[in-house]
Amino acid sequence: MNFRLLISSLALASVSTTFAGTRDISPNLFGVFFEDLNYAADGGLYPELVQNRSFEYSPSDVNWGNNPHNNWYYFTSWAMERKDGICTISLESASPLHKNNPHYLRFKGLTAGPEGVGIRNDGFDGIPVNKGEKYDFSVWTRLVKSPSLPMRVTLSEKGNIISDTTVTISNKDWCKHSFVIIPKADADSASLMIRFMKPATVDVDMVSLFPQNTFKGRKNGLRKDLAEIIAALKPKFVRFPGGCLTHGDGLDNIYDWKRTIGPVEQRRGDKNIWNYAQTFGLGYFEYLQFCEDIDAKAIPVVAAGVSCQNSARKRGTGQEAIPMEEMDKYIQDILDLIEYCNGPATSEWGSKRAEAGHPASFNLEYIGIGNEDHITPAFEERYRMITDAVHAKYPDIKIIGTSGPLDSGEDFDAGWQIARTSNTDIVDEHFYKGEEWFRNNLNRYDKYDRKGPKVYLGEYASWGSKLSNALAEAAFMTGLERNGDVVEFASYAPLLGRIGHCQWNPDLIYFDGRNVYPTVNYYVQQLFGTNSGDKIIDGVFANDVNYASCVKDSNTDDIILKMVNLTNEPKPIAARLPSLKGYDTQAALTVLKGESLDDTNGQGTPGKISPENSGLKVSRNFVYPMPPRSLSVVRIKKQ
Repeated sequence: MNFRLLISSLALASVSTTFAGTRDISPNLFGVFFEDLNYAADGGLYPELVQNRSFEYSPSDVNWGNNPHNNWYYFTSWAMERKDGICTISLESASPLHKNNPHYLRFKGLTAGPEGVGIRNDGFDGIPVNKGEKYDFSVWTRLVKSPSLPMRVTLSEKGNIISDTTVTISNKDWCKHSFVIIPKADADSASLMIRFMKPATVDVDMVSLFPQNTFKGRKNGLRKDLAEIIAALKPKFVRFPGGCLTHGDGLDNIYDWKRTIGPVEQRRGDKNIWNYAQTFGLGYFEYLQFCEDIDAKAIPVVAAGVSCQNSARKRGTGQEAIPMEEMDKYIQDILDLIEYCNGPATSEWGSKRAEAGHPASFNLEYIGIGNEDHITPAFEERYRMITDAVHAKYPDIKIIGTSGPLDSGEDFDAGWQIARTSNTDIVDEHFYKGEEWFRNNLNRYDKYDRKGPKVYLGEYASWGSKLSNALAEAAFMTGLERNGDVVEFASYAPLLGRIGHCQWNPDLIYFDGRNVYPTVNYYVQQLFGTNSGDKIIDGVFANDVNYASCVKDSNTDDIILKMVNLTNEPKPIAARLPSLKGYDTQAALTVLKGESLDDTNGQGTPGKISPENSGLKVSRNFVYPMPPRSLSVVRIKKQ
């Protein structure tokens, strides 16, 4: 058929489309889910440049599966510097800096030589620094022998020294030494060296090199470029800290939020289920502060009294349940978390939030209980205990339950049944599928019960970072908008992946020590996040069109259309809008498209696909010629 005739016929057909008015949908539909896998925290969003800064890495952190860290131990990322001298290092634990930070390095310099002797840290694939920027250096030391000791701290790359500072230390008890380093040249892969200029025995702990230029300038803050690219999604919520990380690799590895607050030298690190260490420098206070900084609701997730069913893979123990005699204490920890977030500064845990610099409440509204658990009797019993206790003390807190790891099946059905018969407000669904599944399930939520618990699609992605994957997700997301009266939240997963250190692919954003590489999928999420609404306008498209949506943003009264073309051919789509009186008919048009459905944005090279902005003349009845392989967003602004 002639393309112009087709457009004309569609325009005539659109006149007879029934306009059904508007419905309220979730104003918080699109957000992000952060989990510390793929080195997303240490080595990622948490910008500490020294790896293993407190010598707490342990071979037991990676004691199962395909261990990528075959040399993982207490001095990982550290080496001795002894060009013209003789020295030794040892791991010690007598009289530590703090009981939660039990190990430290003892350095013995027998001879120093003209260059001194000491230790070197190579960071995460090298230490990147920028000329002229300020970095806070700190180290805790304790002299064992020697009345005083010159300590030389340098940054160098390939033998070129780019910063050099010498201070004298004389403390016999643990003492923190701090100063600012300003590199005189850029470096992508520098090393940090601490050298002692004469023979001595000295204890060393908590070595830190931290950029001052963090997101919002926060102390112990976030890596600026990564935080900014997350903030650019305009997420309405942030789910954290996991994921499988939350319920951990066995009972002794369940995420303990209390370990993650307070001065960083007093936070007790731990292994994580993703086969590496976590320092908890990025802890609950930092998560909550980030949510506030980007105007996103915080959704912390805690274990439902059981560990991950994939726990202890080498030993094969699977899901383990906290003993019933310990559940009261575990439940109290959860209640204490809510008090930490919302309690007055005079309360026990609210005072700890105030001590961290935030006397006001964080206004927590939601808490997740469990994460894609195997729905066993042990899980159900503990889940109900926790939800009952939370609702009894904090009836305004909304509880998010779980329906297991899959989109259907025994766990899925059991999880939903528990939710319907308990004080569960929202159910967390997860699924990772091929792009064909997304194309075939655009109407998944059409028939969900509108009177039961709502849905949080907490983790989803198609298996790939190609344009075809991103567009399949975009089409599916129009279905989430059309069903935004039952789908409360949705977040792509995983969020971050450090190149060369990924346990899971694909990821929304890839990065290395210096650069950030958004995928095509990222731009889909951004276009939906920055063009969200709180009302769905029904009847705009023909009834059989399930790859488009139209929403209204009550804050601006703007009308926003999203339309997806999954094919390699241009495709017209007819729209019939409500009255456009008072609207600018010269609309803003943003198109995400590529030359091939196989196109991707690089992991380590600049991306070739990004949104293109232009304008579009619209009327109450109009036909838009969707480009091939595209997501189009039309924003009609209120005058």
